[in-house]
Amino acid sequence: MTVTIRLEKPADKAAIYDITKRAFAPMPFSGGDEPDLIDRLRDADALEISLVAEMDGAVVGQVSFTRGVTADDSDDWYALGPVAVEPELQKQHVGSALINAGIAMLRERRAAGCVLVGNPEYYKRFGFRVFPKLAPEGEPAEYYQILPLRVEQPDIVVGFHPLFYG
Repeated sequence: MTVTIRLEKPADKAAIYDITKRAFAPMPFSGGDEPDLIDRLRDADALEISLVAEMDGAVVGQVSFTRGVTADDSDDWYALGPVAVEPELQKQHVGSALINAGIAMLRERRAAGCVLVGNPEYYKRFGFRVFPKLAPEGEPAEYYQILPLRVEQPDIVVGFHPLFYG
């Protein structure tokens, strides 16, 4: 199985929507709006990094990174999510390849760090750690995680693009 990670192209839009819909459909935590969220972020020019995984010429996964929102309007924080992989290819390292490629791009940009809300057991493999005291209001503190990149000890609350909330 050879997976190629590349930047999203305009022609990938429908495939990304369909994959995201299928990937999140069985998830109990999903509100079902993840495919629409990606489209809204794309339409607002808020997808800072959108990578796809491709196998045999077909898109099989996608990861999104947007700018994080801080009280001081810092522009060097990012947020990861959503990330989606075709259901039959999950647990085969496609999602990990997407996330690792995105984190490498954040390092190239000299980002301060990246935040997400997700399963701590899964995301610790990428270096994310739970920072409950820095969780933005309304986010589940036990799932709010930060990957410090340029900073060793984060001390700033980093939220998500407003489109995540509406």
